Amino acid sequence: MPLIEVTTFENEFSEDEKKEIIKAMTDTMVSFSGENLRSATWVVIREVKSGSWGIGGKALGLQDVRALQASK
Repeated sequence: MPLIEVTTFENEFSEDEKKEIIKAMTDTMVSFSGENLRSATWVVIREVKSGSWGIGGKALGLQDVRALQASK
């Protein structure tokens, strides 16, 4: 039974976006594991407080994500 964990910052995604993420992750897993496992595929979205996540010794926050999104 697949378990997919997605970690994001709090308030990074709306409730509708989280539903889309859950569906997309499930669809991707089912494309590998087969349709029979759709009902047994779990997706958990964990939200981390902004500033409580770091890379390379630097704490990052939601503002950093927003800056990356804006630089497209």
